[in-house]
Amino acid sequence: MAMQAALGQSANPPGTAEVVAAYKQMVYAICLTHTPCRGDADDVFQEVFLTYHRKQPVCHDDEHRKAWLIRTTLNIVRRFASQRAPQAVPLEGDVEDRTTRVEAGEYDGLFAALNSLSDTYKTVLHLFYLEDLPIAQIAALLDLEAGTVKTRLSRGRVLLRQAMNEEDSDGTR
Repeated sequence: MAMQAALGQSANPPGTAEVVAAYKQMVYAICLTHTPCRGDADDVFQEVFLTYHRKQPVCHDDEHRKAWLIRTTLNIVRRFASQRAPQAVPLEGDVEDRTTRVEAGEYDGLFAALNSLSDTYKTVLHLFYLEDLPIAQIAALLDLEAGTVKTRLSRGRVLLRQAMNEEDSDGTR
């Protein structure tokens, strides 16, 4: 018991239901950003929390738990994408579903533009702006140098701005 307190662990770590309630928006937003349609995002979301439930990872604090969930979500998204049939085409309406923010529809344009970027830029932009993670933590999560994250953020901002401007000029906004 004293050893758990020294490590910053509580005697009763949160159960899966509490973790889902606390992190569902964050995980689902990452899923929506990195999958081609809402159905795929739902599948990845479910797999993330099933993995958490099965493994019951020992997390020393909420930041460690958040980092574990982000890392696991990104890994499952990559695995899921590599198993998908390359000829899969989103159904009518899936594009709108994919860009829907968990609780706020005003981000539709942003998510559409963000989804048009490659995962290289999409991931760092999402973690920096939507999850408010510092560059050092993003670098640690993605096993990158901080300078690489800064470069990807800079290039990603330019590409995102271009995508948003193209959307504005198309009159789709």
